Amino acid sequence: MLNKKISIVGGGPGGLTLARLLQLKGCEVKVYERDTDKNVRQQGATLDLHEESGLKALIAAGLLDDFKKHYRPDADKMRITDHNAVVHFDDHNNEIPIEQIGTSFRPEIDRGPFRDLLIASLEKDTIVWNSKFVSLQAKDEGWEIIFDNGDRVYSDLVIAADGANSKIRKYITDIAPVYSGLTIVEGNIYKAATNAPELWKLAKGGKIFALGHEKSIILSTKGDGSLSFYTGTKESEDWVKTSGINFENKDSVYDWFKESFADWGDQWHELFASDESYFVPRPQYHFPPDQQWESLSNLTMLGDAAHRMPPYAGEGVNMAMLDALELAEQLTATDFSDIKTAISKYERAMCQRAADITEVTLQSMENMHAKEALKFLVDTFRLVH
Repeated sequence: MLNKKISIVGGGPGGLTLARLLQLKGCEVKVYERDTDKNVRQQGATLDLHEESGLKALIAAGLLDDFKKHYRPDADKMRITDHNAVVHFDDHNNEIPIEQIGTSFRPEIDRGPFRDLLIASLEKDTIVWNSKFVSLQAKDEGWEIIFDNGDRVYSDLVIAADGANSKIRKYITDIAPVYSGLTIVEGNIYKAATNAPELWKLAKGGKIFALGHEKSIILSTKGDGSLSFYTGTKESEDWVKTSGINFENKDSVYDWFKESFADWGDQWHELFASDESYFVPRPQYHFPPDQQWESLSNLTMLGDAAHRMPPYAGEGVNMAMLDALELAEQLTATDFSDIKTAISKYERAMCQRAADITEVTLQSMENMHAKEALKFLVDTFRLVH
């Protein structure tokens, strides 16, 4: 990789972790991120890092001590409720202390502080902000990357870390994603202690998994005092376009919720009590577990760009960070032969690992939206504990 220009497109956890790992090996790396700057609000639920993947990459990046300054110790505590918000399992009653020595804990951290931690670990000016990807053009042995602000950048190696709706993936493979049958409506309530006080109290600083009538609501508290949530309902693939819901209008979303969750308790209506909120529909897709493609010598991908999947096993960020670790190891291995071989070894292992996780995730999603979903989840967690 000596004297090679490496470009990572996308500044999420996977792309930033890869940049950190490559810089530790002396590589020349730039990260191109569409956000205007690092102060853009990070949406979505908290991140749950696993010992064998996300934490493993974090340790390799030398960032575990910094991480421990920012993670939220009780954010992984969970309550499982039915559709009427009656608690059937309460993780808060589990008195086993979290082990903070070494790696044997599954900590949660908010997306904003985690991204800031990763950004701070990079060399100055590694990230080029306000760089929205438009296209790639083959040039010499690499690529010219074209951005919508008019910038053009040459790179010997491009790594797509641009998420579930990756625009770079098509340059690697035309394998299309498969609709899972489930659509999530993601929401966030700011100042939740004031704007959704009963649900905030019920969440108790952690998470709520509410299941019933083949639907789900997942709540996550965040360190900034907001409450993020995902509804899970079985919808047609084109539902977002055909439903007639204006997802930028709270009342329009609330009307849908009252109808779709009419067989749930009124407690959940508090999700729509405040105007300090946002809502985003997210049809859930996954790639075929058996996907494969011919590796290239100057382009690869990681994270959701390579293996998007529904968030029902908590593996998204963990797989992206493990991708970053394994790709960095292949690209900087001492027995390195050529870039294409390194990429091929990484992609083969990554696809197999992603296939296994996709199967587990889809089974989990199905179980959580089945008629006996509540019993399934409660039994699962009682076995674990």
